[in-house]
Amino acid sequence: MTQSHFGLSKAVIPAAGLGTRFLPATKATPKEMLPVVDKPAIQYVVEEAVGAGLSDVLMITGRNKRPLEDHFDRNYELEEALTRKGDTERLGRVQESSDLATMHYVRQGDPRGLGHAVLCAEPHVGSEPFAVLLGDDLIDPRDPLLSTMVDVREREGGSVVALMEVDPAQVHMYGCAAVEPTADSDVVRVTGLVEKPEPAEAPSNYAVIGRYVLDPAVFGMLRETPPGRGGEIQLTDALQRLAADEKIGGPVHGVVFKGRRYDTGDRGDYLRAIVRLACEREDLGPEFRTWLRRYVTEEMQIL
Repeated sequence: MTQSHFGLSKAVIPAAGLGTRFLPATKATPKEMLPVVDKPAIQYVVEEAVGAGLSDVLMITGRNKRPLEDHFDRNYELEEALTRKGDTERLGRVQESSDLATMHYVRQGDPRGLGHAVLCAEPHVGSEPFAVLLGDDLIDPRDPLLSTMVDVREREGGSVVALMEVDPAQVHMYGCAAVEPTADSDVVRVTGLVEKPEPAEAPSNYAVIGRYVLDPAVFGMLRETPPGRGGEIQLTDALQRLAADEKIGGPVHGVVFKGRRYDTGDRGDYLRAIVRLACEREDLGPEFRTWLRRYVTEEMQIL
């Protein structure tokens, strides 16, 4: 684990969404608990925060999200049963999630967008810089995006967003950044942000993906941000105001991410994420790749 920098130890994970794209699976199970191979998606996100040196994790939850709390809590009955069986391997995997970080939970209550979810974290975060990690984006641990963002915050101050180049035809699905180059080819200065613009109105094809390192000045901006697109308080709108006036909370920079990202918010990408991660596992990969190769070959013959 790396050490946190610049007084940055807190991570906020918004997890109050309804997961409607995965119904009926998410009728009684939070979408964050859907398994990616053999771990729930949310555990990968918490592990990423811990890997970047953030030991204090606040989860923003809502109704029907109790399984999230249970997953990161101890399960003494299960641990005792595994101990009696002498199953130390599974015991270790069960205990791993409860030993990851200091976990806190707050309910969003009335879900009014990502900006509102982040604002719910203010009493816990206070006047410290903090990270926000969205659970739909899984970042491969071999590509340390969040650690890089923390380093940029330490060097430049202000706030840092994660950016990824996307097909211009898809930019309407994301927040989009207007940028200026810096001396570092993978870091840009963000001069403006637009939430889900039409392709013709997009300032670039740099899309904001679900990682942020934020200056606490963002809370003041969020309190003053009126509901925007979809009647929700948009984090993008608050960051746009910070980018426009650096005197409020320092500059806004973007780290351009070119690594491996798994989008678990879309059913097709969720399945692709499972296949990719399973193929790369030492314990599952060899046998699974052999089966997959044979299956694809047979399917191609049928087609």
